[in-house]
Amino acid sequence: MQTYKRVAFNTLGCKLNFSETSTIARSFVDAGYIKVNFNEKADIYVINTCSVTEIAEKKCKYVINKAIKQNPEAKIVVVGCFAQLKPEQIMAINGVDIVLSNNDKHKVLEYVENNTTALSRCDYNELNCFQTAWSFDDRTRTFLKIQDGCDYFCSYCTIPKARGLSRSNSIKSVIKEANIIVNKGVKEIVLTGVNIGDFGRKNGETFYDLLKAFHDVKGLQRLRLSSIEPNLLEDRIIELAAESNIIMPHFHIPLQCGVDKLLKSMRRRYDTQLFKEKIDTIRNLIPDAYIAIDIIVGVPEETEQDFQQTIEFIDSFAPSELHIFTYSERQDTAAIKMQQVPKYIRRDRSSILHEKAKRYNYVFCKQFESKVRNVLFEKGKKRTMIEGFTDNYLKVVVPYNENYINEILPVKLIKYDTDKQHFIGQVVNC
Repeated sequence: MQTYKRVAFNTLGCKLNFSETSTIARSFVDAGYIKVNFNEKADIYVINTCSVTEIAEKKCKYVINKAIKQNPEAKIVVVGCFAQLKPEQIMAINGVDIVLSNNDKHKVLEYVENNTTALSRCDYNELNCFQTAWSFDDRTRTFLKIQDGCDYFCSYCTIPKARGLSRSNSIKSVIKEANIIVNKGVKEIVLTGVNIGDFGRKNGETFYDLLKAFHDVKGLQRLRLSSIEPNLLEDRIIELAAESNIIMPHFHIPLQCGVDKLLKSMRRRYDTQLFKEKIDTIRNLIPDAYIAIDIIVGVPEETEQDFQQTIEFIDSFAPSELHIFTYSERQDTAAIKMQQVPKYIRRDRSSILHEKAKRYNYVFCKQFESKVRNVLFEKGKKRTMIEGFTDNYLKVVVPYNENYINEILPVKLIKYDTDKQHFIGQVVNC
């Protein structure tokens, strides 16, 4: 093997990227490389990028330049959505050696060991293979990739061009990977993808059937869903979650806007009535469920009246958590040709929603004070406190005890800290 030995990784963006970076990292470790922290001097830096917003792209450039400064002699490898969409722009950065498309992302080790400068590019309609990926040893939970790509082409989004069209693994292969993961001692698996509800559609399978199949994975104690489109969150999925002893009472559902005319211009595949029906079904069947939603503020053509209508709609069901994204113009999207909301108005609306988000979260969490919930404790960096999450995704901290790591324990939720947005807890009978 060549002289490069120390390799560092940095992941920007979603949990799907995280699972893929972890898989790439394992290939290097298996080949004899030493994985080091990204802040350390390394011989190779691998950066898995995001391109969902303009800010995400700026972060990518910052991280690339940081790696180059840390070791100007290092080999710099850039992969991910930014690399897929703008490969030439990244390759033009002095010090970057390898830029790979999302088709070749899983071949990073091969390209590095060829010891050449490389630029791999392809069109989005060529992104048609599914590469398995899952995280391990980075956190207590494992993020398992089950699906990739998207067929929706929302007017504001570049993801289909960065990730290709929707494609999935098979139920048989996913369950095989799940068994491998659980046999390594993992207690919780988080299903991830670009559009997980679309799983299996082109293979004659369904996401519902996949969830049922997970109940046969011996030793799996927790199964958590990442973001799922409201039109794909079938009632039978919610009913299964309500009856299941492994599917966690936690839903992350993108709303994006609370005005039907804007949802239509955004090319979303639902309206506010359908969205509210899904929330009501969850609340009726799983009252303690944690419900997180996504909102994009300042979308093209959003008036002040539209913004107030969105607030009123969100107030009508008060989610547990509100993820707020400020609209960002993306090239080669339909939305960029529409009437744009001034950026200062977008910022103001974002600030208003962030304040409301704190209130939503406080009201939801406060009801669980003095209650006992099961908590899966994470690996902790700080040795004074250790943190974990309840089944319904409440963050909890207790005094550090190494024996708690990767254990599910009953914890009394003593007090909710509104500033840190976590519970101070006490482990029961331990």
